[in-house]
Formats: sequence, structure tokens, C-alpha cells
Amino acid sequence: MIKNRSKALSRFVLYSLFGIFMFFVPINFNGKSSIPLDHIVSAIQTIPHYKEVYGLIIVIAGVIYPFVKGTWKKSKIKTVFTFINILAIPFVIMAVFNIGPEGLMEKSMIPFVFNKVVVPVTTIIPIGSVFLAFIISYGLMEFVGVFMRPVMMPIFKTPGRSAIDAVASFVGSYSLALLITNGVYKEGKYTAKESCIIATGFSTVSATFMIIVAKTLGFMETHWTQYFIVTVIVTFLVTAITSRIYPLSKKSDEYYNGIEGDVEKDIKQNKLTVATNFALEVSSAAPGVVENTKKNFTDGIKLALAMAPSLMAVGSIGLIIAKYTPVFDIVGYVFYPFTYIVGLPDAALAAKSLSMSIAEMFLPAMPMAESAMVTRFVVGVTCVSEILFFSGSIPSMLSTEIPLKMRDYFIIWFERVALSILLAAPFAHFLFK
Repeated sequence: MIKNRSKALSRFVLYSLFGIFMFFVPINFNGKSSIPLDHIVSAIQTIPHYKEVYGLIIVIAGVIYPFVKGTWKKSKIKTVFTFINILAIPFVIMAVFNIGPEGLMEKSMIPFVFNKVVVPVTTIIPIGSVFLAFIISYGLMEFVGVFMRPVMMPIFKTPGRSAIDAVASFVGSYSLALLITNGVYKEGKYTAKESCIIATGFSTVSATFMIIVAKTLGFMETHWTQYFIVTVIVTFLVTAITSRIYPLSKKSDEYYNGIEGDVEKDIKQNKLTVATNFALEVSSAAPGVVENTKKNFTDGIKLALAMAPSLMAVGSIGLIIAKYTPVFDIVGYVFYPFTYIVGLPDAALAAKSLSMSIAEMFLPAMPMAESAMVTRFVVGVTCVSEILFFSGSIPSMLSTEIPLKMRDYFIIWFERVALSILLAAPFAHFLFK
């Protein structure tokens, strides 16, 4: 029931446009092109000693918080990771005070996790939460859902409103996409299965980070456009496949905590009118901006507290294992049949490199800088489309309410890497024949 149509319409239009601007419209500021939200986060991080003070507080508080609230006993996996996260304290002290073994203090190790992952992600989550209401609370997702359902549902098995998640990851980051996904799931607008598909299928790194990969692999100047387009195509094709196979295909169709879900309707006619009416109903019923912002910011702080120690501890452990143990040499053999079948030069090295993507998505690019262009291209595409890595996205997902188990991450990661190799290789061979 729409109480005041004109007020609901103005809220929907103005708040949605503002949300779109903050999350999706790149602007140039101080010589950098990015979305306004990213500029705000970057500006905050320039405050003297912000990284050291905020990073130290958020990590240590995040380690203590589950014991204070008693949430460490919530499940077996929660208990295990709560105790693993205690390692975040010595790791963050090393990073902040620049003390520790030389091998761990290299720029690509603990300092990388702290400066490039922990602080940016835990800053963008609460700040992004302030603006999240403009995206999910005033009708934009319902409006978009009517038009995108005929595309998203048959291809990805997700509602039309999930198109916003897909866009958020590429123009923002996986942390923004997960913020949206978790919020929408808790509101009862995604089922458990849909939230799992969206989190593991769309929450990849941003286009900005893809530029770093392209530069490292040496095709930024010559093949950036092709690389970006192929990466988007492969990422979404892989998601379409993984949504239909185990473990995602077996996830529950229930809504968060068994609540009655807000199911999208498949509209055939008068889509603009119906979409507008849906949006106005949501806008009319939504709380005011101040109340919404306060709630979202509080939720964002809690999520940042949950993410910070996981990112610091699990991310550091993953990089240590990748650099100082033969684990990924062994895991690399699993992918060798795929890199060999598609005819990649340096197939064994490519397989080993891609096995390291589970630790950090950027790691596969470094050993491949001197390899054949076709191999570099496939590795560059795959390390983005695989999505799941322990220095960022996996701890972030573990900190949300999205119902994924640890074995799910490993299985989906394997599926995404193998499928990405098979799908990216034909494009690479065509481009570099």
C-alpha cells in the first residue's frame, strides 16, 4: 500500500540516483578515476597515522569481540576460525611496528595483507554501509529486478535484482558486492542458494585491480580492452555453470532464518509501470534516511570487526604457505591436465601459479611475467574469475551470514579455476595466434 505516492516517488528517484552515483559512477579526483565511495575511503586513509591506529584497533577489537558476545560458540567453523584469528594480533603488531622475521616483513607478505587488504576493506565496509540504504532500501533493486529477471534467472539462477551485485564488484570491489549481498539476503530478498551463487559468482575484484594484473603481465598497453571484456565474459560463464553443479546446486531455497521471502515476480507486460509500482511500495514503507543510515553503519562496524582478524590472520597464513611450503607445487598438479589440454606454453608453471590463487588472487601473475603471451592472458583472466582467495574474499564471506561451508570454498574454487582455464584459452589462442 503506497501511502503518499509523490513522496514515495521522490524518495525512490532521488535516493536511488544518489546511491547509483556513490557506488557506480567513476569520477576523476586527484588524478585518480574511481567511484565516489572509493575516493572517500582513500581520503580517510590519508589521515596521518590512520592506517596504524585504526588497523591495530579494528583487528584487536575484532579478535576480542566474539568472546565478549559469546558468538565464538555459534558453530564448529566459527569456533575454529575464532581461535585462528588470535594469530591476527601478532601479525598486526608486526605490520604496524615493522618488527618481525625478515621473511614475513617483505612488502608482498604481512605488510601487503595489512596495507592493501585489511585497512582498505575494513574502512570501506562501514563507510559503504552508510550509503548502502540508498541502493537496497528505497526501491532500486525492485525496479531493476523487473527488467533483469529474464536475464539473471535463466542464466544464473538468481533474481533480477542481483544484477546490481554483479556491477558493484566490477566498478567497486568484492567487499562492496558482499556488503550488498549480505544485506539483501538478511532482508529476505535472496534465498540461501541465491546468496551463495551471487557471493561466489559475482564478488570478484574491481576493474581497478584488474589494471594491476594487466600491467604485471605486460598487456595493459596493447590488450587491456580485450582482457577486460574476456574476463567479464569468462567470469559470468563460469558462474552460469557453477550455479548448476554441486555444491551450489544443493544449497537450500529457504530465506534467512526461515522468514517469508520477498520473491520477485516474472512480469511479461507493462514492465515500466509494474517496476515503478514495486519500487514505490518499497520506498513508501522504508524508514527514514537517518534511521536507515544509523542501522546500516552499526551493521557495517560489526561486519568490519568480524572481517578484520580473519583478513589479517587467514590472509597472512595463506601467503606464508604459498611462499615457504611446497603445498602449491603439489596442488598445481591438479590443474596441469587443464593447462596441458588447452595447449598453453609453460603449462606446468601456469598450473602451479594458478594453484596459488586460493591464497591471494594476485599471486599467479607474478611468476608468469616472462611467459608466452597466450599463457599470461589465460592466467590473468583466471586469477580474476576464480573469485575465492584467503587473503580477501573468503574471510570476508566467512564474516557474513551467507551459508557457505569451508569445503564449499575449496570445491567452488577448483571448479572456477578449471572452468576458467578451459573457457579463457580459446579467446587467448584467437587473440595471440
